Amino acid sequence: MNKIFFTPGPSALYFTAEQHIKEAIKNDILSISHRSKQYIKIHEETVNALKQLLNLPDGYQIGFTSSATEIWERIAENLIGENSYHFVNGSFSEKFHQTAQSLGKNAILNEVEPGTNHDLSKVVIPDEVELIGLAQNETSTGAMLPVADIEELRSRNLDKLLAIDSVSSLPVTNYDFSKLDTLYFSVQKCFGLPAGLGVWIYNERCLEKARQLQANGVYHDTYNSLLSIDKFAQKHQTSCTPNVLNIYLLGKVVQDMLTKGLDQIRQETAYKSALIYNLFENHEKLTPFVKEKKFRSLTIGVAEVAGGTDKLMEALGAKGLQVGSGYSQFKGKQIRIANFPTHSKEQMELLVDTINGLDF
Repeated sequence: MNKIFFTPGPSALYFTAEQHIKEAIKNDILSISHRSKQYIKIHEETVNALKQLLNLPDGYQIGFTSSATEIWERIAENLIGENSYHFVNGSFSEKFHQTAQSLGKNAILNEVEPGTNHDLSKVVIPDEVELIGLAQNETSTGAMLPVADIEELRSRNLDKLLAIDSVSSLPVTNYDFSKLDTLYFSVQKCFGLPAGLGVWIYNERCLEKARQLQANGVYHDTYNSLLSIDKFAQKHQTSCTPNVLNIYLLGKVVQDMLTKGLDQIRQETAYKSALIYNLFENHEKLTPFVKEKKFRSLTIGVAEVAGGTDKLMEALGAKGLQVGSGYSQFKGKQIRIANFPTHSKEQMELLVDTINGLDF
């Protein structure tokens, strides 16, 4: 039985990915050198397609890492001299804070309960803070920060770098990138690709900060440091052997998204999200974990399940439908439903109808 994966990452492959994988194998993409002209062309095409899809302004560059998790470390090493400020409302925003702390930074913590979110308008960031970190879409809890709230925070902190975790919401979330400095994501969620590739978007302000730290002797020149990534990115290369297959696939899938149209992808996401939350609000055994509607993620729906998740997930699995379990302390208590561009309206309707018809 072929399963439909509504898991929040790794998730279902984008519906065109299988054909692109076959083409990659046929054309020996998996064996080419990352210093070859063929790879340089692939790298350039992927970056250019992403810049077009995301409407990146001039002065913003794209680098590749092993994962979004790695980017936490590189940000802490290359963009924070001493002080950072972290909005935490779940496991992944917490892990970024812990990463900065473990690398010796004075990582200031502003934490709220999982399933809730911060009122950014009331936050005063200390003057000594160099970088603000926040998760626009907290994958572990399904709590989302509205972009307008993030932009308002930025307008009051123009002297600080703003770093955004958009791991499970890009390209659905519509950013004005000129109002942030660096953003990162991984490809196994909304982009529907195999795990193993992090994408790091950064601007000239980030490079200036890295150079300043380097001049002050507090820059960490690791194998994938920002300045090294950028040096090779100017040549359409990477600083070390990359995940060539995933970079190739990312370029192809982004081209497919451009052909479909980002407006249509976002409209479909909103429709499917409405189905998910309507299910949560009307089913007697399901309760939306994020109570305040303005903070509910469009791409990760999280519900508490009365009596636990075992029977529900087992019954869905028997029908070839795989949803995600609750993360960390919520495992066995919650389900997480991914609503990514690869999930069609018909698939989401099938999932909702199936859950409504189950006895669990």
